[in-house]
Amino acid sequence: MTTRQSIGSATLRPDGVLELMLRAEGTGGIVGDSVVTYAPDDVNYKKVFEHLGGIKTGEVKPVPPFDE
Repeated sequence: MTTRQSIGSATLRPDGVLELMLRAEGTGGIVGDSVVTYAPDDVNYKKVFEHLGGIKTGEVKPVPPFDE
C-alpha cells in the first residue's frame, strides 16, 4: 500500500482565508475534487494552519494527508 504525500494544495489568500484544493481517489478510478475554505475566525483554522506547518500570504503548499 502506498501512502500519498499530498492530498491537494493550500494557499493563504490576502484576506487571511485558507483555501484548500483537495482530491480524493478511490477504487475503480473514482475521483472527487473539493475546495474548502477556512476564515480566520473558523474554529478549525488554527488546526489546519498548523497541519500545513504554517503558510505565508500568497504561498501555495502541498496538503499532507490528515490522520484518520
